[in-house]
Amino acid sequence: MDLNIANRKALVCASSRGLGRACAIALAAEGCEVFINGRDPGSLNEAAMAIRDCTGREVVQVVADLNTSVGREKLLAACPAPDILVTNNGGPAPGKFQDWDLECWQQALEANMLSAILLIQAVVDGMRERRFGRIVNITSAMVKSPRLPMGLSTAARAGLTAFSKALSVEVIRDNVTVNNLLPERIATDRLTYMTGQLAKHRSISLDEARAEMLRPVPARRFGTPEELAMACAFLCSAQAGYVTGQNLQLDGGAYAGLI
Repeated sequence: MDLNIANRKALVCASSRGLGRACAIALAAEGCEVFINGRDPGSLNEAAMAIRDCTGREVVQVVADLNTSVGREKLLAACPAPDILVTNNGGPAPGKFQDWDLECWQQALEANMLSAILLIQAVVDGMRERRFGRIVNITSAMVKSPRLPMGLSTAARAGLTAFSKALSVEVIRDNVTVNNLLPERIATDRLTYMTGQLAKHRSISLDEARAEMLRPVPARRFGTPEELAMACAFLCSAQAGYVTGQNLQLDGGAYAGLI
């Protein structure tokens, strides 16, 4: 299906690897003019070459730290009027809530709530004026299924989710949508890290830790970044103009709730 977003400008945050990179590939394949972002020039250049190899399209590389005002300004200078904004950022490590001081909370809020909100604030009015905009936030399944060890991530991303829902009601009249992707157990470097942490914490092997990570997933496999990226591409499509304020879970059926 042609998603009718060819030549749209798409700014994809934290896209040198993992879920962000997969989304950048999917949008480039649809003919978007894609801007990718990361902190490490080498990793970013490697991602750009991978996207070119997959899609035949060149992308614009923006070396910038999303967690700083300088980094966000650099992103917006490179792509001041995106039609599509995919927010994404690495999450904090799991831990014990007794160990989280003010600095830990501030870092989590900056990375997983404020960086996205500030970028959205900067571009949404332009989207409304042009009467096309697609904002997709990659958050976490923990937003709907909180677990205390992931409390830093959960709290910050839940704040972003609440803001996005409120904004979605205001901007849909101008053909601007705001949606969230809630991944869980997707085969990325972060999942590898989390599996290693579980093995260390439980004093079990990596294979045992992997089996334990899979236990709550009815699909009995991990998801792929490409599966999430295809969902992202659809939410960015012209056809998805009536879908907004939603939280789409990509978890292989792991969520136990009805709504």
